[in-house]
Amino acid sequence: MADTIRVRIVADQIGQLIRSLAHRDYAIFGPAVKDGAIVYDRIEEIGDLPRGLTDHQEAGRYSLVPRQDQALFGYVLGPQSWKKYFHPARVKLFDARNDDGVFQILPNTASPARPVALLGVRACELAAIAMQDRVLQNGPYADRIYAARRAGAFLVAVQCTQSAPTCFCHSMGTGPAVAAGTADITLTEMDVASDHWFLAEAGTDRGAEVLSELSFAPATDTQCRAADEAVALARTGQRRHLDTAGLRDLLIENFEHPRWDEVARRCLVCANCTMVCPTCFCTDIEDASDVSGTHAERWRRWDSCFTTSFSYIHGGSVRTSPKARYRQWITHKLATWIDQFGTPGCVGCGRCITWCPAGIDITEEAQALRGTVNHGNTES
Repeated sequence: MADTIRVRIVADQIGQLIRSLAHRDYAIFGPAVKDGAIVYDRIEEIGDLPRGLTDHQEAGRYSLVPRQDQALFGYVLGPQSWKKYFHPARVKLFDARNDDGVFQILPNTASPARPVALLGVRACELAAIAMQDRVLQNGPYADRIYAARRAGAFLVAVQCTQSAPTCFCHSMGTGPAVAAGTADITLTEMDVASDHWFLAEAGTDRGAEVLSELSFAPATDTQCRAADEAVALARTGQRRHLDTAGLRDLLIENFEHPRWDEVARRCLVCANCTMVCPTCFCTDIEDASDVSGTHAERWRRWDSCFTTSFSYIHGGSVRTSPKARYRQWITHKLATWIDQFGTPGCVGCGRCITWCPAGIDITEEAQALRGTVNHGNTES
């Protein structure tokens, strides 16, 4: 891209943006309301978006409530992450058929019928996608299914102008501001109550092409400052913080810390934290056959280090206790992930805090190992 261009579009033009992406034959996914939560689903028009709703989140708690305005993206995060579109929860690897004594393997088609456009991607989620790209697409063991689904994806980011009490992306360096060039288009929703508009910025040439089809006026310096200040408020409003200084060594050197026993008494080993995490990528392979013995399938599905079977080898599981499994998860996420991929495996989205039925807080557990605990902490 050449010079960055920031323009002002009115809220109703989000519908035009959706139609423009559909005209380019993208399968469009974005936020929608289902079962009392914001989830990511097919989007066909502006009316599918969760207009006028926001989320209340705390450790182990989530609810949707009406806003005082008609914001289209007035929530923070729901239980789902975008990884389900690139790294699906369950995918068939191949069929095996026995036709008249001839054994055939029929591989699954990795490529989706249409590339996807994701609408409403937050800064922390862009960072999570970049992490999964590093592991599943750009690493030494690239996953062809991920690569095929990721290819050609169009990303429309939405800046956060509010943070949930469980957010701590600022301390992880992943938000709330969207990093330049990480999305095709970045939107900042502004003045929802009086003059509903968006500051729109193209991050790629194809993003600029899509924006050019909308009627817009160049954003003024005042409007740009107002948008930047709104995002800055989301940063200063974050109550939780994860101090990453020396955290890798702290975790590695405290393998037998008594805190592991304490958290194990609360942990239900339900695996919620890994299922909602936007960066976890562990999988298992399962085979199924029909009763006739002529047809079998091999499937890959998400797995979790919280399950007993995850570490099963001949003779039994390596990590049989909740203590061992929780310690494995947090140590990998915040320590050995650095050894493997150069950064922690956490983007500070806070989903693991919100969706833990026991309200276990990863930032609190890290602080506890340092010898200080501050519930719902604001500082380390």
